[in-house]
Amino acid sequence: MSNLSSALQQLRQEQKQAEHRVEKLRSAISVIEGLVGRNGSGANGAGPGRVISAAARRRMALAQKLRWAKVRQGSKPAAGKTKTVSPVKRTLSAATRRNLAAAQRSRWAKFKAAKKAV
Repeated sequence: MSNLSSALQQLRQEQKQAEHRVEKLRSAISVIEGLVGRNGSGANGAGPGRVISAAARRRMALAQKLRWAKVRQGSKPAAGKTKTVSPVKRTLSAATRRNLAAAQRSRWAKFKAAKKAV
């Protein structure tokens, strides 16, 4: 019987120690959560941040494109190769894309034929 009572006493002691450790972990977690909550970042570093309207994002994107265009104009391209930078993306017609694809297939066919001949 004394073995059971000593085992029970030991288990209660371990339980108290475990509860004490859990309480320490809870306090550490609350401290860290308090720090994370102050700077607005979540668990993965991405917090709510500021809300920007779609129009403002468009203006910011256009301004950035113009800044990059100025940077690119500052570095002079090779002689005879001038490149204009436009913030507007050009779209190709379906016929033009077909012609480009056919020309590329033709180039690859010539390349493969030359490689096969060697």
